[in-house]
Amino acid sequence: MSLKLQITDDMKAAMRAKDTARLSAIRLLLAAIKQREVDERIELSDADVVAIIEKMNKQRRDSISQYEAAGRQDLADVEKSEMAVLAVYMPQQLSEAEVVAAVADAVAAAGATGPQDMGKVMALIKPKLAGLADMGRVSALIKAQLSR
Repeated sequence: MSLKLQITDDMKAAMRAKDTARLSAIRLLLAAIKQREVDERIELSDADVVAIIEKMNKQRRDSISQYEAAGRQDLADVEKSEMAVLAVYMPQQLSEAEVVAAVADAVAAAGATGPQDMGKVMALIKPKLAGLADMGRVSALIKAQLSR
């Protein structure tokens, strides 16, 4: 079953269960998927759907930090609950050790010697870790490794 069909089925289940919070988050996700399909006139693959979920999660993280800074914990809690619903559709995240090993392999494969080679390393590692690790964390690990 494709990820998009699973999301649609989960929306129907949330409607039957009258779970409004879950239903709202799933509808936002389906709307983002549909918008991209219409804009680009393509049928999205599971990898494309995961990329959309990653983008939505990043937006949620940014919103949470803004809401908490403004003292609006109620709105931050809504964003956190939406992130929990979206997390169900993400592939299993890699452990810290696996990410560190992948970064070390990519640095070696690129022949990187310093911070100026960051782009080469990111170009190698991004396709391998997309959806499996937080790319912000991966970027920080690469910077740390290259500045040694």
